[in-house]
Amino acid sequence: MSVRILDIREVTQPIASSIRNAYIDFSKMTTSLVAVVTDVVRDGRRVVGYGFNSNGRYGQGGLIRERFALRILEADPTSLLNDAGDTLDPDRVWQTMMRNEKPGGHGERSVAVGTIDMAIWDAVAKIAGTPLFRLLAGRHGVEPDPRVFVYAAGGYYYPGKDLGALRQEMRSHVDRGYTVVKMKIGGAPIDEDRRRLEAVLEEIGDEAQLAVDANGRFDLETAIAYAKMLRQYPLFWYEEAGDPLDYALQAALAEYYPAPMATGENLFSHQDARNLLRYGGMRADRDWLQFDCALSYGLCEYLRTLEVIRAAGWSPRRCIPHGGHQMSLNIAAGLGLGGNESYPDLFQPYGGFPDSVRVEDGYVQMPDLPGIGFEGKSDLIRAMRDVAE
Repeated sequence: MSVRILDIREVTQPIASSIRNAYIDFSKMTTSLVAVVTDVVRDGRRVVGYGFNSNGRYGQGGLIRERFALRILEADPTSLLNDAGDTLDPDRVWQTMMRNEKPGGHGERSVAVGTIDMAIWDAVAKIAGTPLFRLLAGRHGVEPDPRVFVYAAGGYYYPGKDLGALRQEMRSHVDRGYTVVKMKIGGAPIDEDRRRLEAVLEEIGDEAQLAVDANGRFDLETAIAYAKMLRQYPLFWYEEAGDPLDYALQAALAEYYPAPMATGENLFSHQDARNLLRYGGMRADRDWLQFDCALSYGLCEYLRTLEVIRAAGWSPRRCIPHGGHQMSLNIAAGLGLGGNESYPDLFQPYGGFPDSVRVEDGYVQMPDLPGIGFEGKSDLIRAMRDVAE
């Protein structure tokens, strides 16, 4: 059986809301939804792989349609297949997308490539008739672990949100089974953020831990001031204090904040990941890495990032990707990562899990759905099939 890609379709869709973090608001936020249509039929339905980019970076329709999808569609179809010729080879598709691209400059093109790459892997796993996490585990000699740690991200600023509303939001996450919740800081004066923090800690008590995220807002002086305030509390982590490429700031901060820190969601290549570990002062025994495959050239590049992590003496268990999507959830289960972010209420229908999945004691159990598992989330698969089926 030979496999062909018949079409690659993209639509840019809004995921707008009134929320904001310390750096941006989400009033105009979009995402690209991509469908890779193949000529394979399974159970009476054409196999279509789906992908989308994570929140916080806008849809990349122009780059996808005019550059990266076009290269795939113009390629010799046999050049995209594995050696056996019976399925797509994601690495060969990736190399085709990146043909004639200069190194460096990992800004928006990494998002476009990562979105298509997600759809390719979804198609490959569907063609194989297996969940992506089991496919990955088999390819890499890893024992798959269908039980994955997840934390609930939220705590954004939005108009009229007082301490009572913040407490209620975090309580809802704990009541749904999460044992770690996350809130934003840096979008208000430090004294106000302290009151917000203390309100959440009082609400969740010993039922859960709290992580905080500054979204790269602070200069070094402010990052240190927050570190001195935050180190008084038993936090899960202090996330992305300064600009993601300011490795010197991150390294200096470790002198003032002995507890765990997290960063990496805005680094989009294995080279940037390597520089973070070389120069950012990150500590392999306590800190967390948040690289997001959907924003950083996809799983093919994420595998290279994992090689960099191991070479630097880090365990993949220190990786908890940003983005809250099922692609990273499959990678976590299939390649032994430390867990995954989750958006229980935001960025729907793209956030969350298949309808049958529940959070229990901070973990979810991966369902045995072919591909990434989008078909198990009814509102999401409806939006996807509108694009291609």
